[in-house]
Amino acid sequence: MKRSDIPNLDDLRAFEETARLESVRAAADALALTHAAISRRNARLADYVGAPLFKREGRGLRTTAAGDLLREACRRSFDDISRTIAAIQEAQTTPEDVILLSCERSVAMRWLIPRLSQFQDANPSIAVHLSVGGGPIEPAARQNVLALRRLDFAIPDTWSVEPLWSEQVGPVMAPALEAGFHRGDYIALGTRTRPEAWSNWLAAHPEVPRPRETRMLDHHFLMVEAACGGLGVGLSPRVVAIDDVDRGRLVAPHDFDPDGTRYGILRSADVNVGKNARLLCDWLIEMSVEL
Repeated sequence: MKRSDIPNLDDLRAFEETARLESVRAAADALALTHAAISRRNARLADYVGAPLFKREGRGLRTTAAGDLLREACRRSFDDISRTIAAIQEAQTTPEDVILLSCERSVAMRWLIPRLSQFQDANPSIAVHLSVGGGPIEPAARQNVLALRRLDFAIPDTWSVEPLWSEQVGPVMAPALEAGFHRGDYIALGTRTRPEAWSNWLAAHPEVPRPRETRMLDHHFLMVEAACGGLGVGLSPRVVAIDDVDRGRLVAPHDFDPDGTRYGILRSADVNVGKNARLLCDWLIEMSVEL
């Protein structure tokens, strides 16, 4: 498909909001449009794609199989655009002596933020601005711009990479659900960012009973919180669940297995790392030893 053949951006935005909110009326409120306008845009997009994108479920809407594919593509694209614009704006307005650290959302919420005060307490004169984002980025030509990422994409030669921990995944659940998990009486919780994770893990563990149902959430931090709340068994990266396992909110009866990827710190290779950013990199490397 040529770029000129891509559907109208307004139609894609209306579809993505409707899919996210599972309601035409809610999407209309979010985009400050009428109910009829959202319905027209969704219908026009379905005609363009050549397949129904929604199905009625109770009082709400759910995406079809085709809608699921398009929703994920829209989510990734809109997230990438938002992150890129935010990074450009922040890099233009942030003082040179402030560290800009971009981190994947779930890792930031469940692992980095609970620990970052240790770095700040040890280095009170260093300001760290934290933003959330994932996947490829465009590094700014500044000393103090860093990104903590899962390295599951091609890294250009213009980027410098400092390796951190190896990614490990495994099923986690509230202690009360463990017996049901071993019987096969459980709901599997996955994420739309890694839709094949459960099938891959189960294929590697044929002795584990299959779930009676699989439900997908948008992000790992939501999945882990749902697991803590007893809503099912989440297949989680160790980094996202480790604190809850250590506190006893979750159990991991099969521990965590390496999935072949790892995390790392990305920065522009065109400039020397600044003293403050070097301190933060070294601290992140030290903290990652626990993983």
